[in-house]
Amino acid sequence: MVLQAQEGLLTTSSAHVLVATAVPVERDAVAGAFASPAVEVLLPGVTLRRIGTLDLVAAGVGPALAAASAACALTAAALRGDPYDLVVCAGIAGGFAPDAPVGSLVVADDIVAADLGAQTPDGFLPVTELGFGTVNHRPPQPLVRDLAVATGARTGTVLTVSTVTGSAARAEELRGRHPRALAEAMEGFGVAEAAAAHGTPVVEVRAVSNPVGPRDRAAWRIGDALEALTEGFGKLAPLLEGWKPA
Repeated sequence: MVLQAQEGLLTTSSAHVLVATAVPVERDAVAGAFASPAVEVLLPGVTLRRIGTLDLVAAGVGPALAAASAACALTAAALRGDPYDLVVCAGIAGGFAPDAPVGSLVVADDIVAADLGAQTPDGFLPVTELGFGTVNHRPPQPLVRDLAVATGARTGTVLTVSTVTGSAARAEELRGRHPRALAEAMEGFGVAEAAAAHGTPVVEVRAVSNPVGPRDRAAWRIGDALEALTEGFGKLAPLLEGWKPA
């Protein structure tokens, strides 16, 4: 590993990566993939756990809080002259059966805000069709392919929702609008919006804990999904640390 002098500090040539999860248990599952202990870093509005050049943050549940927390970390890094090279949104998710079974890993090749828009008599209209904003972010496709090969993950669309799906009808409606959807979660699009504001590439990695559809707590396998997340990041770490934008 090459060491370089920068503003009186020694920094490595490894990529500077921010990993944003929703809750601490997901953050800790990612941290469990690394042998080095995490160091707590207090910043205005957010607390990081730092492992080398990797910063972990439990950004909060939902796209708004996740975006705000990620933006705090991104802005702090930019102001100190050490901006992030990559942002990763990670955690557990619901998977669309049968393509993303419980325990599987998913890497998003498209991060989509599935319920940002308007309901009309003719169905749902995304906000872009109302003349505003954006509804998707595309991660760097070579990185998506490399991460999938390293972990055996499935690649496809990961939906961001503000209300978790709880019925078969809702699952069918979402899959009808997004036929490539593999998973749904609540933070990816928010994290991606914050990353885009800083011109920073983003990718989303999810471990499936339950099927998307009727809520059945007995079918949830959160522990298994967290273990899959730890195992996956153990394989992803060298790629993330060595990745640089083209």
